[in-house]
Amino acid sequence: MKRILIAGLLVWAPLGITLWVLHFLVSTLDQTLGLLPEAWQPDRLLGFHIPGLGVVLSFLILLFTGVIAVNFFGAQLIAAWESLLGRIPFVKSIYSSVKQVSDTLLSDSGNAFRKALLVEFPHDNAWTIAFLTGTPAPAVAAHLSEEHVSVYVPTTPNPTSGYFIIVPKSRVRELDMTVDDALKYVISMGVVAPRGLPVAPPARPPAVPTPSPALADTAPNSRN
Repeated sequence: MKRILIAGLLVWAPLGITLWVLHFLVSTLDQTLGLLPEAWQPDRLLGFHIPGLGVVLSFLILLFTGVIAVNFFGAQLIAAWESLLGRIPFVKSIYSSVKQVSDTLLSDSGNAFRKALLVEFPHDNAWTIAFLTGTPAPAVAAHLSEEHVSVYVPTTPNPTSGYFIIVPKSRVRELDMTVDDALKYVISMGVVAPRGLPVAPPARPPAVPTPSPALADTAPNSRN
């Protein structure tokens, strides 16, 4: 009975969690329908609610914004908007920080979160998965004796929280796995192993040859 119940749980647990996450995302995006005038809202026009229309509206908003941002006049408009936000106290600090992070993470030319690493954390001889975020700022690098890298160590099973640490580049091991596989490995607490290349076993030191009996008989007698 216990084995049968566990088998049923293994079938429904991933499906249930997946549906819950999708329902949360769709419900959150459906709130964008509130941006429309009340007379234009689908619930009022159709008389009933259709889940997922907010996802379509969000996609159209992002697409329209992207079309404006990639042309010359749109870029000038966005630059003026950013200049206006940069003059507002406290707001400019939040906006500039978030923009720098988003530009680094989403830009094709950025290197953040492009490499999965193996670092010693939280102490020596204890290894964990980390992600490369860049190099230390010049003001920080000036106090370091050798080349260092900035890494993000996620927590498990929630990788959205973690630790930012600066470690020597010589103490970092680059892993032969994608960032997605590394995240799955972290979220699953090491249960879902990534499909990497087989690792060759460490080479054994050469065996010390033992003298043959014939050579041992001809060896000089230490007593003489």
